Amino acid sequence: MTPAEHVADAARVLAAAGVPSDDARHDAVVLGRWVLGWSQAEWLARARDEAPADFAGRFLRLVRRRANREPVAYITGTREFYGRPFVVTPDVLVPRPESELVVEEALGILAGRTPGFAQRVADIGAGSGCLSVTLALECPTAHLLAIDVSEAALRIAHENARALGAVDRIEFWRGAYLPRGVAPFDLVVANPPYIALADRDALPVEVRAFEPAQALFGGPDGLGVIRAMVPEAAAGLVSGGWLVVEIGAGQSAEVGRIVADTGSLTVSHIRTDLQSIPRVVVARKA
Repeated sequence: MTPAEHVADAARVLAAAGVPSDDARHDAVVLGRWVLGWSQAEWLARARDEAPADFAGRFLRLVRRRANREPVAYITGTREFYGRPFVVTPDVLVPRPESELVVEEALGILAGRTPGFAQRVADIGAGSGCLSVTLALECPTAHLLAIDVSEAALRIAHENARALGAVDRIEFWRGAYLPRGVAPFDLVVANPPYIALADRDALPVEVRAFEPAQALFGGPDGLGVIRAMVPEAAAGLVSGGWLVVEIGAGQSAEVGRIVADTGSLTVSHIRTDLQSIPRVVVARKA
């Protein structure tokens, strides 16, 4: 059989297991390419050649894992974010395209800061390090502090920083919020837990059964962590500093009130995602 034939069979297996049909085909191709070590171009050129002798067994083991609804990123151990490969494990969230909006907003802010001065940036809830590592690589003048309550997550973030060449400009801190007694920051970014516990059963199996609950759920209404984090971020920013935080659907109004209640932060604007969902709140300190 050819790899293309194996993938077609696997897509049917995944669809029967409940994976949406479009995703089933895509996921089967990704797993096939990963086993073969092929790029997209190689797949297009060679998918109808005879499969290597050891392909079928290795591929089937991965397909079974995906049929159990394990995320592809955890199976392959990697996920692309902002054009770079990030190591991911079940200790961290799988990076989402929506979080790239946080990067875009942050880079726009950093581009407007005074040239020639080190820009201090904190990433609260760093997880895989996708935000802090990307910002360090995209903005060479920035110095990052990656913060997470999970020691395992910080190890993954450090691994990604080292692999991608950013480790010399990122410090790692275990904690929930900004450390006390440090110099104030020009920018704080965050992708905090913001899913309501009541919404757990409505999440895809891939999310609720495999991704770390500590990084997903923000209490009964999803805003518990944000309520605690925003005042801490406000206190740790320089005058004129910025907060960029990812939020969930339907939370923008309440997050706006949380920001206003600090007395020092004002919402500048709210960025929507491709589904027109308000997704990133951008606030500035007076």
